[in-house]
Amino acid sequence: MSMDTVLIEHMMNPKNYGTLPLSNAEGIGKNPENGEKVAIYIHVKEDEEKPYIDNIAFQAIGCSTTIVAGSMLTEEAKGLTLDGARNLVDATMKLLDKLPPEDAACSEMVALAIKAAVDTYEKRREESDYPPFTYRVSNTCTPKDEEINDENTVD
Repeated sequence: MSMDTVLIEHMMNPKNYGTLPLSNAEGIGKNPENGEKVAIYIHVKEDEEKPYIDNIAFQAIGCSTTIVAGSMLTEEAKGLTLDGARNLVDATMKLLDKLPPEDAACSEMVALAIKAAVDTYEKRREESDYPPFTYRVSNTCTPKDEEINDENTVD
């Protein structure tokens, strides 16, 4: 299956979209610049002191790129230990460093929401009613203004 086919499949039929009634932690990634946000819901199971993400879901107020990133990253995160989920977030952020900021913002928002959910889960182990973490993107969706070439302007 080509990468284009995979992306189209995630866009047309996003995986893990919706809420997760049995979640035991949530996290939010948001872009304060344009109001877009992603909520991640995770159900973590304890397995011999190694908690892992048994189930995950997401909801997004954002563009189709955000939905595709949410679908792909939640599929990757399912079944990972909490350390594995952190590694997924770190690896995603490193990949995004190579992209223009406007291309990276949507995926960064999803990755930060996963990190927020994991951090919320860990905090709730000490304080059960701790509110969900919210992390803000550092990238921006707005492309830099293209410079106008005045030499070709006709008066």
